[in-house]
Amino acid sequence: MSLADKTAVITGSNSGIGLGIAHEMAKAGANVVLNSFSDRDEDHALAESIAKEYGVEARYIQADMSKGDQCRALIEKAGVCDILMNNAGIQHVAPINEFPVDKWDAIIAINMSSAFHTTAAALPMMRKAGWGRVINIASAHGLTASPFKSAYIAAKHGVVGMTKSVALETAQEPITANAICPGYVLTPLVEAQIPDTMREYDMSREDVIKYVMLKRQPSKEFATVEQLGGTAVFLASDAAAQITGTTISVDGGWTAL
Repeated sequence: MSLADKTAVITGSNSGIGLGIAHEMAKAGANVVLNSFSDRDEDHALAESIAKEYGVEARYIQADMSKGDQCRALIEKAGVCDILMNNAGIQHVAPINEFPVDKWDAIIAINMSSAFHTTAAALPMMRKAGWGRVINIASAHGLTASPFKSAYIAAKHGVVGMTKSVALETAQEPITANAICPGYVLTPLVEAQIPDTMREYDMSREDVIKYVMLKRQPSKEFATVEQLGGTAVFLASDAAAQITGTTISVDGGWTAL
């Protein structure tokens, strides 16, 4: 599934899922543009290391995904966007009557509105090139719900709906739009939470993962960033040219319940 000569722009990609996707895209031959809101030497070093490891072009472009103008500027600065990976996201947990308004606004902006802005900016480039892929990282929570996550769930449901709309708008063009819906993924952020959770519940690592963190994930195994990256590469490939407007769940059976 070669992506040679394609350029993938991946939002929120200096760590976790986004960085994992960047590695898999580069491994498949795509040039990659990494992004986050910071602008540190180590951010740019990540791009340099990917370029060196896979022999592709890689850049890091700072842009705050909570700001629509910066979302659009990211695509403009990239110059080319054959594959748009909308991955940036944040989370906050609280009962809806106690949910801070600023947290609601930030989650909606970063998790959903950013995908609107980047897609609107990228589609003209894709149309000019005669080929394109829009791949949105939604969530199992884009298809189901949990308490105390109203903003996140609203945003991820919105991303799934917007994905379908974009797919219909581009259905007669060589452009597809799909959403990946992960369950719990083993990222450095999740890994860092395990020791505290072990102490809180007085459980072993294995039991914390199985009975607390993966309570709703029937496989009782985390998805990996490599698996998500591989799914993204497949959706970007010619093998998926007739897959559009749908969701692919990488959730260990969560949404089968």
